[in-house]
Amino acid sequence: MIINKMTDPELRYQAILAKIQKRGGRLTSHRLALLRLLAASEGHPNAARLHELLRAQFPTISIATVYKTLAVLKEEGEVLEIELHNDRRYDGSKPHAHPHLVCTRCSRILDGDGLAALQDIEAQIARQYGFLVEREQVVFYGLCPDCQNTPEAQTPPPAAVNSISQHDQWE
Repeated sequence: MIINKMTDPELRYQAILAKIQKRGGRLTSHRLALLRLLAASEGHPNAARLHELLRAQFPTISIATVYKTLAVLKEEGEVLEIELHNDRRYDGSKPHAHPHLVCTRCSRILDGDGLAALQDIEAQIARQYGFLVEREQVVFYGLCPDCQNTPEAQTPPPAAVNSISQHDQWE
């Protein structure tokens, strides 16, 4: 697996553009703006958010253009699709596989780039199970640092003892 750690937005944009040109894809002003937006993105926007951001500059851009371009970029390995319940988010600045940390309270997504133990899992899976991994996605759910410091996070969850004792009453 080749990990592309290119983080300079202009270099990312040029790399994505070169792949689309090599493929022979249409380079409309809408697509070019989406490529630039993804290359510079520091977050993990969904298609609706990308569409919303692009409409400020291109009021006639369709959501279909966004989805079609994302599909091409995903196929070319230039965008990482993160599947979350009933939503898909996109990482255009780091298209290589890496863990994501999702806050269950505010829905913030953090990159878990420095988790070294996860880097060898694909090879171990192949050795141990003979399984060929085609794509991987590792997502950890929990509370981000900001949400951990809110009053709601300080409230302890209901005691498991209460549910056990109610259950025990019927036995």
